[in-house]
Amino acid sequence: QVQLVESGGGLVQPGGSLRLSCAASTSIFGFIVMGWYRQAPGKLRELVATVTPGSSTMYADSVKGRFTISRDNSKSTVYLQMNALKPDDTAVYYCNAYDMRVKVRYDYWGPGTQVTVSS
Repeated sequence: QVQLVESGGGLVQPGGSLRLSCAASTSIFGFIVMGWYRQAPGKLRELVATVTPGSSTMYADSVKGRFTISRDNSKSTVYLQMNALKPDDTAVYYCNAYDMRVKVRYDYWGPGTQVTVSS
């Protein structure tokens, strides 16, 4: 069982920065792949970035070079540092987790945090 709670969203001007955090309540954080997804109004939820327990990362092309995902295994927390934000980054950002050991993937989701990029 994994419970996720995001924080750090808000309103920021274009070109600004925000840092999202996601705290995971679980005893198996060391086996959990963590990720961030986002969903803009009228659009499908899309993958933003993932980080494995060994800190290997993957990014969507749209955020490469601007966003950085990281994790602190001692705090069971994953972060998303977002720089050079654009209006197109406006969305609800969701924390995601799944156990990399299981054959059938089951996704855990946080409730989401709103990020609005606007002048």
